[in-house]
Amino acid sequence: MAIDIVVGSAVHLSGADRAAVEEQLERLLANRHFSHSKRFPAFLRFVVEKTLDGRVGELKERTLGVEIFGRDAEYDTSSDPIVRVTAAEIRKRIAQYYQEPDHEEEMRIALDAGSYVPQFYWPKDRTAVEKAIRDKSNGARSVMAAVPTTLPVMRTGRRWVWGVAGVAVVLLMLVGAGVEWRGGQRSPIDFFWGPVLESGDPALLCIVSQNQMTNLAVDAQDPSRQVMVNTEMSSVNLDDLSTIVKIGSVLLNRGKKYTMKGAGVTTMSDLRNGPTIFVGAFDNAWTMRLTKPLRFHFGNDADFKHEWIADSTSGKAPEWFTQRPAQESANNYREYALVARFTDPDTGQLSVIAAGIGQGSTLAAGEFLTDAGQLAELQRLAKAAGGKNNIEVVLSTQIIDGQPGTPKIEATYFW
Repeated sequence: MAIDIVVGSAVHLSGADRAAVEEQLERLLANRHFSHSKRFPAFLRFVVEKTLDGRVGELKERTLGVEIFGRDAEYDTSSDPIVRVTAAEIRKRIAQYYQEPDHEEEMRIALDAGSYVPQFYWPKDRTAVEKAIRDKSNGARSVMAAVPTTLPVMRTGRRWVWGVAGVAVVLLMLVGAGVEWRGGQRSPIDFFWGPVLESGDPALLCIVSQNQMTNLAVDAQDPSRQVMVNTEMSSVNLDDLSTIVKIGSVLLNRGKKYTMKGAGVTTMSDLRNGPTIFVGAFDNAWTMRLTKPLRFHFGNDADFKHEWIADSTSGKAPEWFTQRPAQESANNYREYALVARFTDPDTGQLSVIAAGIGQGSTLAAGEFLTDAGQLAELQRLAKAAGGKNNIEVVLSTQIIDGQPGTPKIEATYFW
């Protein structure tokens, strides 16, 4: 098979390959997660067809708002987030679809966070090319073994589509030329999440769940009547849940299975079974244990009226802190979060932290870790620091009326 390359505005795909993508699209849209909506199928069909036609340059927020939703060409995208909201809901529905056992082996149609350009791949083939290049030191035999044997790997963001035989030829040329893999060549999402995705074990989301003794019940015969009833159940904070869903979508969109457990019932044995993502700070004991030895770590006074992120290399008072009494009476204040990725020496497994001092900053941490634009800046800083494997980042965000603004990097540490 010849190498298929995007030239100008047209994608040169074999009829069989294009038909396979279109068939999977129809299968996806016929599923209950999409079939009862008009907006979501129209959006997904539009971006897939534009991508197959090689017109990914048209997949911008404003263009989608005009073409799909009939907005005026000059409409304000900041005050009318219809495109972003729709894309986020589609990502969630795609994740739900592929989480069902009957669809695990199907071709993936993925819409990465922060992008409107879909990607297409078989579940086991997505990282084959990347692994082959990184493993070039093992010789041509390992490269050939890593090449997918089914649908071509499609890198729509780079405007290339490679056939199977073409991939082998290109990879062998790269090996012969001594081209080395660098983190900067990977997408920002894969740069951060790659080690988790490449692990052979399912990931664990270690979350905060609180026991709830009462619950508001709505009368089935009279919905206007609501009664507090005694119950025994676990609840999850809404901002934590948003972060959990965003991270879960990134994993599922790349074919990575995961499980969830409350921090209170998570054991050391659980953490030794594979990579773990810890969500939440002061209400997650595992987060506090794992971050305590790190350069950037959480701190608090005895009454939890003052909470902060400290720098163990600084002799000064912490500069990233929150005063809870003032926070509770104000609707405009700065809050801080810690995100990290490192190998825990006690478990030998990868740990990822997404934890804020307060609820809003945990939500900001989740946004940072799933947004390609945010992670691109971290990728640049990591490359400048020598491409080390372990990462710590202090984030800040402005909380206004209880809602966080855009995350901002305050400090980083790589080791």
